[in-house]
Amino acid sequence: MPQSFDLSPQRFELAAVDDEIRALADKIAKKFSDAPARWELSLDIERSRGPGSGLLELGTNDLPLNAENFSIDGPGGPILIRKFIPSNSASPAGVYLHLHGGGFCTGSARGQDAMLNRLAHDAQVIVLSVDYRLAPEHPYPAAVADAEAAAFWLVRSCAGEFGVERIVIGGESAGAYLSVSAALRLRDRHSYAGLAGLNLFQGTYDLRGTPSVMLSDNGFVGRRSFRTLMERFVPEGLRNDPEVSPLCYSLHDLPPALFSAGTTDPVLDDSLFMHARWLSYTNAAELAVYPGAFHGFSLFDCELAHIANQKVASFVHNACTSA
Repeated sequence: MPQSFDLSPQRFELAAVDDEIRALADKIAKKFSDAPARWELSLDIERSRGPGSGLLELGTNDLPLNAENFSIDGPGGPILIRKFIPSNSASPAGVYLHLHGGGFCTGSARGQDAMLNRLAHDAQVIVLSVDYRLAPEHPYPAAVADAEAAAFWLVRSCAGEFGVERIVIGGESAGAYLSVSAALRLRDRHSYAGLAGLNLFQGTYDLRGTPSVMLSDNGFVGRRSFRTLMERFVPEGLRNDPEVSPLCYSLHDLPPALFSAGTTDPVLDDSLFMHARWLSYTNAAELAVYPGAFHGFSLFDCELAHIANQKVASFVHNACTSA
């Protein structure tokens, strides 16, 4: 895997932002400009505004949806898994275990059907999306424990259940955090370091807040929203624990990772810092920085999202097929 990244100043200049992503960001900002800020909303209302609610015009599914649900045993009861089968391959290259975003408090395995259905097709892999427990009803470490349980189940069952051996774990935002946490628990608690890769898209890895978050007034993922989400998910006194904030953890013997970040995303620093730490432990890593990309942009129907999602698909496919 190439150790590639582009942190030239030009990627952060306004001139690098294409008109489509700028217009989309403005449209979303206008839609929410008259609405209460995220920290002022009840959790029920916030959950009703998430992916799949129809509030935002997300990317559509132009492929036949080939999805079904099943359950596995988890530490807090059954864990629902949503499975997507590639429509273009009778012999999938591997399995991609997906953990959704939503700030640990919102979202579900069904919230990104179009994106995951497309990923299964483009990467020619089986995609399994995990419906982990949400805070504040189930605070830390419930979501991490569910991610670990799903990952360890897959490690033990992949060949028998799906006829393949290669596993990539990944997700967006909180899902990227849970992907790293699952990989660390597989390594430390189950002596397993055989993952083919990690897809870490706009993740947060320091739950105390990195500078880009703490300096942001963004109403969706800025300083105040971030603090609200963290208060729901994990007590402040635990956030200094390296196991809770894996940016501070020992990162030896981890798989190749693709870090994706947007220049206008408040959690930008998390990807920049974690990518550097990944490399410092001699792990393979690639960093993709998208000019003007906001938090969650990959769910929308725009050219920059298509480029980013195709890069993810190529990474997942290559991780499952490389020697």
